[in-house]
Amino acid sequence: MRVLARLVSGHRTAWAVLGGTLVVVALLLALLPSGDDEAFPPSGLPDSSEAAQVTALLDEFPSADATVGILVWSRGGAELSSADLAAVDTAASALAEQSTTPQAVRPQVSDDGSAALVAVPLSAADVEADVSGTATSLRDAASAALPDGLRAYLTGPVGFQDDVANAFAGADFRLLLVTVLVVAVLLIVTYRSPVLWIVPLVVVGVADFLAGRVVAALAEPLGVTVDASISGILSVLVFGAGTNYALLLVARYREELLVRPDRHEAMRTAVRSAGPAIAASGGTVALSLATLLLAELSGNRALGAACAIGVVVAIAFALVVLPAALVVCGRGLFWPFVPRASSASADGSAAASTDGTVDVSAAASTDGEGAGHARPRPGFWERLGRGVQRRPGRVAVAAVAGLGVLCLGLGGYAVGLSQTDQLLGDPDSVTAQRIVDDSFSAGLTSQTIVLAPTAAADDVVRVVEGVDGVSSATPGEQADGLTRVDVQLDAEPESDEASATVQALRDALHDDGGAVADALVGGTDATAYDERTAASHDLGLIAPVILAIVFAILAVLLRSLVAPVLLIASVLATFAASLGAATWLFTHLLGFPALDTSVTLYAFLFLVALGVDYNIFLTTRAKEERLRHGTREGMVRALSSTGGVITSAGVLLAAVFAVLGVLPVVALTQVGVIVCIGVLLDTLVVRTVLVPALVFLTGEAFWWPSRRRPSRAPGSTSEPLTTSI
Repeated sequence: MRVLARLVSGHRTAWAVLGGTLVVVALLLALLPSGDDEAFPPSGLPDSSEAAQVTALLDEFPSADATVGILVWSRGGAELSSADLAAVDTAASALAEQSTTPQAVRPQVSDDGSAALVAVPLSAADVEADVSGTATSLRDAASAALPDGLRAYLTGPVGFQDDVANAFAGADFRLLLVTVLVVAVLLIVTYRSPVLWIVPLVVVGVADFLAGRVVAALAEPLGVTVDASISGILSVLVFGAGTNYALLLVARYREELLVRPDRHEAMRTAVRSAGPAIAASGGTVALSLATLLLAELSGNRALGAACAIGVVVAIAFALVVLPAALVVCGRGLFWPFVPRASSASADGSAAASTDGTVDVSAAASTDGEGAGHARPRPGFWERLGRGVQRRPGRVAVAAVAGLGVLCLGLGGYAVGLSQTDQLLGDPDSVTAQRIVDDSFSAGLTSQTIVLAPTAAADDVVRVVEGVDGVSSATPGEQADGLTRVDVQLDAEPESDEASATVQALRDALHDDGGAVADALVGGTDATAYDERTAASHDLGLIAPVILAIVFAILAVLLRSLVAPVLLIASVLATFAASLGAATWLFTHLLGFPALDTSVTLYAFLFLVALGVDYNIFLTTRAKEERLRHGTREGMVRALSSTGGVITSAGVLLAAVFAVLGVLPVVALTQVGVIVCIGVLLDTLVVRTVLVPALVFLTGEAFWWPSRRRPSRAPGSTSEPLTTSI
């Protein structure tokens, strides 16, 4: 870190770093592909799953390249008139001209006469080549010359695929714009400068743009597919983590500027002091994300690879490009509160600050690098630390009790959204599915397929029809000794009821024995069920690995075995409380019946990794202060010096993740809300009062087995403490 600090802070080398960065970034952007993100591809089941096996075997059937668009006509629940039905017949004739099987396009009218439905067989290859164009053509044909009050809606595979694509249309720009605006506003408020915020924002913005290109270039070699949702999370993470690291570095740089006349020396000390914490916290996040490469679902692996790369890029820009840019711009960047060191700073007398306070110290302390720290009057964070120090037991009990109350929301925890619950608002596909649920069979638009050995096809149909929740089973095409049996369920597509029926089908076929037991159940409902199962497996596998990585990094960084246990326990409590609070919010206020399949894993990953970030920032400073002032006094001083910047970083990160809510996709909204709540809890409660209380209660045992080598400065227990923004 010393070599890096000298490189990025030197009079000439800082300019060289910026110039070299510009050249490297320009070359990479010119040479690397921009990428072509798909709208929202499947999660990617492992080949061993039954649904994936069915999908692979279906490629040999004549209908392998077939999909369907389902058109629904309705008057909002009123009975259709004869004119309405005539218009539907006319529309069906027009739709038949676009179908691969015109004779199959025939209108169906619900028993109550309130809705009509037409299924239009289409070429899957043609649809995939132009989803939007196909959907528009179907809607235009279905809506032409309809009587007043009669509406046509597109649903089924084509309708949902088009609505999901529309949900992400322009998503990158919208998400980036809102993220930039949020970060800019919070940086201005934090720095209280109309100028300073520009440098961190530009540096992080370039890091985000470069990370996107690097991820796009490495996606194919890594064997992952990066879709629009992953790109959105990547941008949010790079902006959130990058600005967090920038806040920590700028705060330490400003602190050093108050006591050092030479800004280059001030930056050198700031990088040496804050650099290890930034590298350790960023490394924790990157390694935690990399554990997703162990996942069964390819969507989880893609997210892990993309975001790990993004965090590494963010760390590099925070430790290399940002320090050089700040040094080159000079002290005036902090205008109007320009930090200046008085001539007396070097010998330990008063050092005037430009933000309206005076830094006073009878004898300035010296950090491990030889830096003197000015002593301002006691502020909010010191008073808070002293208050927790006086009653650590009560504070710890109160904090844990508060988190426990929020955990009560876990009583309503459930995983798995039906197809209509996955998008916010009322797109055509969702509205049409609700009409189908009310007027036809809820499972009419779903697709469940059983591949049976042809010799046992009749027996398979018999077993399938005997399963509760099955409406019908129709044998059809044959290929390679297998017969395709199309099964219609009673349940809404991808719902809990549909998943239960899929499992019941598999159990019934397996229990029947013989050739019937070789039948495989697949289709969209089975795929959704297998994705939930794989997501549960991924959570059970990856969560312990993440905790082990975090423990190892904390143990090495803090030279302690007790501290990592307490810090990880506090982060797990934060995760449980935020998940409980969010579950209650989703159920009672936002109307989400459950969490999407991968939300719990993503929330755990981000909250544990990012939550440990703030504990690293606090405890590394406490470890530094402990050498001079002891464990308890050192924690007070660490809280005083880092409280403002960590709180600002936490609020900023929470706001950035909340930005995911601008996209009309429930999964991303849920991730954003849970992480937002968790980061705020960690920043305002756990790191602010619970962790200090635990340190005060355990004392020197917190750092066991390492021992303190005392270097207490005279009068250290009574001097006012250093504060930073």
